[in-house]
Amino acid sequence: MRVLLYRGDGQIGQWAEDLARALPGVETLGWQEGETLVPCDYALVWNPAPGLLSQLADVKAIFLMGAGVDAILKFGDALPAVPIVRLGDAGMAVQMAEYVAYATLRYFRRFDEYEEQARHGLWAPLPEYEKQAFTIGVMGLGKLGLRVAETMRGFGFPVRGWSRTPKEVPSVDCFAGMESLDAFLSGTRVLVSLLPLTLDTNNLLDRRRMSTLPKGAYLINVARGAQVAEPDLLALIRAGHIAGATLDVFRNEPLPAPHPFWDEPRITITPHISALTVRADAVRQIALKIAAFEAGYPVDDVVDRNLGY
Repeated sequence: MRVLLYRGDGQIGQWAEDLARALPGVETLGWQEGETLVPCDYALVWNPAPGLLSQLADVKAIFLMGAGVDAILKFGDALPAVPIVRLGDAGMAVQMAEYVAYATLRYFRRFDEYEEQARHGLWAPLPEYEKQAFTIGVMGLGKLGLRVAETMRGFGFPVRGWSRTPKEVPSVDCFAGMESLDAFLSGTRVLVSLLPLTLDTNNLLDRRRMSTLPKGAYLINVARGAQVAEPDLLALIRAGHIAGATLDVFRNEPLPAPHPFWDEPRITITPHISALTVRADAVRQIALKIAAFEAGYPVDDVVDRNLGY
């Protein structure tokens, strides 16, 4: 069996070693711009080059080395007509839950305000927030979103979830469809976005929708930056409607040096690190899915190109 490995950053060495251990006898191949691809059975890619995609029409499936699919679906009709398979969890769900828990507790316990007070040498205990008035709203109830919802419920917060289609999650107040989005937002104190980036979610959180959040709400975006209308978020923070935001993703990455987010103290910025792919877990998952393909069994996490995830 031949498997192509390609990453835009060129870092495929460890992936090749791990895959060889997971699939004994596999032959791994690399590729560089301008080369003609040697025929292979499967491809593992991340941020693929257009010249590579045009040579993948005969592989059995293309596996992604990460959970996001927007970086490959952007090629549209130029994509070969073969299954594209994204990662499921691969060690990311627990990291995402840790990140969201930290950001939420920082706001709930008012640590952001205590940090500001400490910079000015101020000793002043603040009134505690009521947990039942600090509802966490999770947008996106896939594997990562479900883990986040479960974790926040474990801290005793009320949790509500919003998804494209109806879902039932124990102890979570679930909303579905665009017609319920305003009702979902209006009762959310901490909004967590875990949605995939699609045509429907691009700029989904604009001024009108973010204004539907109650005054003093917070935003945590660990999905994709293009879901948030950045000028609208900045305006709502400066107007005091949104009390703060923790952002791990941005429309343009790295976030440009002159971007106004850098100068807004109520915005916390991290460099797209909320949930990193655990390579060993990812390779084990991909190896199992390749084995399923070879045996003719159904495979999870095949991308629906019409839905965009």
